[in-house]
Amino acid sequence: MSTRPTRGARAVLVMSSLVLAAASASTVSAGTEETISVNVDQAKLIRLPQNISTLVVGNPLIADVTMQPGGMVVVTGKGYGATNVIAMDRKGSVIADRLIQVEGPMDKVVTVYRGVERESYSCMPVCQRRITLGDSETYFKSTIDQAGTLNNQATGASAPKN
Repeated sequence: MSTRPTRGARAVLVMSSLVLAAASASTVSAGTEETISVNVDQAKLIRLPQNISTLVVGNPLIADVTMQPGGMVVVTGKGYGATNVIAMDRKGSVIADRLIQVEGPMDKVVTVYRGVERESYSCMPVCQRRITLGDSETYFKSTIDQAGTLNNQATGASAPKN
């Protein structure tokens, strides 16, 4: 009796080896890519290779990405969720493809529900109005208007008078 595998058995062994090699390669490459975690309404500095000429963001409603000199990149969380950023060189070659995960605020937030209307407050150390995605439209607009008025008064007060 021969101990040599049949042609069909050899094909199965070769296919199994290829599948295992591909699976381990994808696991290694997926593990080496670092996820960029940032909180909504906050920015984070990351370093990418210096020869980047183009950055592409998968969903600009989730994150904004801006190049700075020396390979520094500013990632700003704009909405909850995940997206990616692709960095390319002048030839169009992909240098980096990183996942961006935008998470909720880290400070103490109190959420008040009045029926279906929602309001958010930052409570460190005293509760103050806070604009958070998902707040009711009336509350959101009112808070934005107040912040705009305060900003206009602050910049108007520091501007030289004619």
